[in-house]
Amino acid sequence: MEGETGQSGATILFSLKNQVGGLLQALRTFQEQHVDLVRIQSRWSTRRDSHVQISVDCHGDGPRLRELPRLLARHAHVLRVSHRHEEPPVPWFPKKISHLDLRSQVLMYGSELDADHPGFQDKVYRKRRNYFVDLAQSYKHGDPIPRVDYTAEEIATWARVFRELNALYPSHACKEFLRNLPLLVKHCNYKEDNIPQLEDVSRFLKERTGFSIRPVAGYLSPRDFLAGLAFRVFHCTQYVRHSSDPFYTPEPDTCHELLGHVPLLAEPGFAQFSQELGLASLGADDDAVRKLATCYFFTVEFGLCEQDGQLRAYGAGLLSSAGELKVNVDSLWRIILGRFDAIFVCLSQHALSGQAKLLPFDPRVTCEEECVITAFQNVYFVADAFDDAKTKMREFAKSIGRPFSLRYDAYTQSVEVLDDSGSIRTLVEDLRHHLDIVEDALGKLV
Repeated sequence: MEGETGQSGATILFSLKNQVGGLLQALRTFQEQHVDLVRIQSRWSTRRDSHVQISVDCHGDGPRLRELPRLLARHAHVLRVSHRHEEPPVPWFPKKISHLDLRSQVLMYGSELDADHPGFQDKVYRKRRNYFVDLAQSYKHGDPIPRVDYTAEEIATWARVFRELNALYPSHACKEFLRNLPLLVKHCNYKEDNIPQLEDVSRFLKERTGFSIRPVAGYLSPRDFLAGLAFRVFHCTQYVRHSSDPFYTPEPDTCHELLGHVPLLAEPGFAQFSQELGLASLGADDDAVRKLATCYFFTVEFGLCEQDGQLRAYGAGLLSSAGELKVNVDSLWRIILGRFDAIFVCLSQHALSGQAKLLPFDPRVTCEEECVITAFQNVYFVADAFDDAKTKMREFAKSIGRPFSLRYDAYTQSVEVLDDSGSIRTLVEDLRHHLDIVEDALGKLV
């Protein structure tokens, strides 16, 4: 039986007090309580005080269902009530990569801009945004990503961002980011006077980590964005932020995606971590998705870590915002007691007010923090190391409750629900095959 509210089920066995018209009166009680009848069965009673027993399977609101036997007793002898817990319906989720075509819920921006958006009054910019929305909405899995002829103004905005950030990366970005950025310069034509094409970036990522790019019209719902990660798909915008404010954007744009996210998606360990986070979200309830998305926000978007005794950024929101990335590491006030207990820091001009705060990364705490989408953050979470953040998030993801487990098939780019002995047996056979390969390889090292 469920708690105070929610849908529940029960089987009620009763006999009629009045054989003439009694059944109609009893069934009217179910109707008055707004309880749905799923199945009705009758049988001859073995008892002498009744000719017929009625068994009813029913479904309804928890409190109403609990009250039903008392009300039913006016017309019947209630012999037995068996309550059963009914699992809430599992939210829809894609089973294969092409199912991402079926759902793409843009929550913010896209073709609609808020009044405080830098481009709200710019009719030319808004028309250009509609062009990018049309490109994203017409895209289907397997299509080549349309190439864009960026305008001189868009390239100039990219150039200012690219130049400013590249001056900060050596002293502020994590080593995994710095390891992959030169590869993007070499293979995807990352440079100051060129905005890389998503199709080129997607092909590079596919070869390196199995990730691919999918164009998107704006800020996706957390559930849909995480679902993409489960199939190693990164939803990526193609439009450029407004030229009036090149060093900060209230929304994801192609500068944020290509400079903030892509270098770490080219890191195999980070790609695996991102997919695991996405897989944990499939079929999870809304509260679990909220917690996963919040942890994603404060790690993949705004995460900080310690490397070689210095504070380094690995979050894309920091790595694509010069204003939020500027950190005077030497001025950090640290309190270290085996780990960070609390760190208060000046993060860019925003933090000079003393509002920005650094805390140790703990998914159980982080998942309850408020995400600030359209302004600098009030709190940042610091991991002891980049790998430490991945390990903690993996453990947290395992705690997400679902009535089933999932297996990702990289060959078919699909997920299989492991809810019967046959599917589990197939998984065990695959694991044995992989262990045979490992055993063979170890044998050749002897």
